[in-house]
Amino acid sequence: MAQTIGRRIFLVAGLAGAVALAAVAGQRYLGGFEEQATAPVYAPGGVAIRGTDPVAYFTEGRAVPGTEAHSLEWNGATWQFASADNRSAFAEDPAAYAPQYGGFCAWAVAEKGKLYSTQPDNWAIVDGKLYLNYNDEIEARWQKDIPGFIAAGDARWPEILKAGS
Repeated sequence: MAQTIGRRIFLVAGLAGAVALAAVAGQRYLGGFEEQATAPVYAPGGVAIRGTDPVAYFTEGRAVPGTEAHSLEWNGATWQFASADNRSAFAEDPAAYAPQYGGFCAWAVAEKGKLYSTQPDNWAIVDGKLYLNYNDEIEARWQKDIPGFIAAGDARWPEILKAGS
């Protein structure tokens, strides 16, 4: 009997540990996917789009980390670039390179009318404009109706900014 009770306690403790571990893993997976404060730019710690070079999406077709050595202030945030050339290109025409909806999750702006974080590897350039999304799952949702989500996001973005001011 004592052995059975001991096994039950062990199983319950093991199950509780597994649940706790799954919760922590879930937090890592969902880390940052929470509603953000209204701001013109997604800039955790004051650095726009997690320090990713926005120009590189256009020139290299991928997310490239920027550096503090090649940074500039624009629209209330510090933008980082992989090179002085990319910084210069952005400085000449920020609207051409800055992500839409301030770099917040494009799907969330369109679908929820709310501001959520993004990840550098979840992006698309559509009609010459950069859009960022939270993760692969959200990006897959976004891809199901990109024109519809862009229309909804474009309509909601001014309202979101106005509500935050």
